[in-house]
Amino acid sequence: MPLIRHTYPTPLGDMTALLSERGLCLLEFERGTRGLAHEREQVEAARGGPPRADAGALTGRLGDELAEYFAGRRRSFDIPLDFVGTPFQIAVWRALLEIPYGETRSYAQVARQIGRPSAIRAVAAATGRNKISVIVPCHRVIGSDGSLTGYGGGLARKRRLLTLERPGLPPG
Repeated sequence: MPLIRHTYPTPLGDMTALLSERGLCLLEFERGTRGLAHEREQVEAARGGPPRADAGALTGRLGDELAEYFAGRRRSFDIPLDFVGTPFQIAVWRALLEIPYGETRSYAQVARQIGRPSAIRAVAAATGRNKISVIVPCHRVIGSDGSLTGYGGGLARKRRLLTLERPGLPPG
């Protein structure tokens, strides 16, 4: 199966997905996202791109899961994932998947979780290279002092995602 590209409207802007025969490789906001072109090229190179626009069972399933999430009816995703990254990055992304809905972790906590407590900056860099936004919840990673730190889709989106998951979160 060739790489498939599909676009989904969300309350925070359109998202582009790239799916391989194994699962979702990329899901990013189209506007206001750093590095989307580079991430897309990396996935295409690794999975035999360029992608073709298409729809099917997997694209429909992803659309349903995203709609349920943004409506507040889904706390976790079932769509299969096909990570494209280094072994270290993939270890970090798998750790992010373990952060419960409505909770946050610091980069230091994630570094300890993967058994690399001194690799805080490397964890932050790997988190920033996450290609599967929302589903691999990099928005749930914050600074050790509780501050919102970088997010490829912008801090305003990060705050909105966190507020969706934890409505009592203070604004700003």
